[in-house]
Amino acid sequence: MIKVENLTKRYAGQTAIKDLTFEVGKGEIMGFLGPNGAGKSTTMRILSSFMPPTSGRASIAGFDIFEQSLQARAHLGYMPENVPLYTDMRVTEYLDYRAALKGVPHRRIAERVGDVKELCGLKDVERKLIGSLSKGYRQRVGLADALVHEPDLLILDEPTSGLDPNQIRQVRDLIKNLGRQHTILLSTHILPEVEMTCSRVIIINKGQIQACDTPENLLGEIRRAGGVVLEAKVGSDNGLEQLKQIASVRDVTATSEGEWQRFALRVESGTDVREEVFRLARDRQWAVRELSQRKATLEDVFVEMTHSDDA
Repeated sequence: MIKVENLTKRYAGQTAIKDLTFEVGKGEIMGFLGPNGAGKSTTMRILSSFMPPTSGRASIAGFDIFEQSLQARAHLGYMPENVPLYTDMRVTEYLDYRAALKGVPHRRIAERVGDVKELCGLKDVERKLIGSLSKGYRQRVGLADALVHEPDLLILDEPTSGLDPNQIRQVRDLIKNLGRQHTILLSTHILPEVEMTCSRVIIINKGQIQACDTPENLLGEIRRAGGVVLEAKVGSDNGLEQLKQIASVRDVTATSEGEWQRFALRVESGTDVREEVFRLARDRQWAVRELSQRKATLEDVFVEMTHSDDA
């Protein structure tokens, strides 16, 4: 459904993305992950024909996104992070207008608008001004807009940005349901959302792809590392710095709860430092109430792929 070959974009001497090459098959939900400034939104804007690349090629449903832009966009529904809506229009009025603009036949507009309002949970607010809606409902209107012309492919840039936990859960369930009938490219910072939703994941950092695989395979590569959690009373000791001195420990973060401190250790792949941590705690006479190995998550994969040790 999406084919990208050596895609590069430069701005005034700065390279936003460099030689990106990947494919998204029909029916896949592909997660697109990376830190701020990694090049995610740039890639999505290029795929959506909003800006040209400096070099490289990309196609949607077999149509070149610039040489055959209209045909490619007919297969695409795009929802940017900040959805541009006409706030002085009512929900149904806006969706009617957008359906006509996207070439939905006049006789089918009422049917399609009714379908997407039902699908996106907008029936209760269909007569309200968009400007009076909450952020959650505005996101739903943006998603309904992306769906109204029945595209094969959805590109969603941070669709749950600014939503509360209940709204995030609702949008996540909606995306999973949409994945039964659509190909989806999903950019998000909420990593558990990716684990529960996506069939494959692309991790991009500094404009280049660091990994492209299923969440299960990515977790399998880093599962041995995971991490170690220590919860202890360390008194006047600088527990953070002492734990960092242990071989194979790459980073330590600490949080406090009264006299107790909770240390999260990130360790090198294939190592288990619990014995060394126990010996340090015993020698320093720390009171310990937890020492455990933490199961790796997609967040660990993300940190491992995008972390700069000399930053």
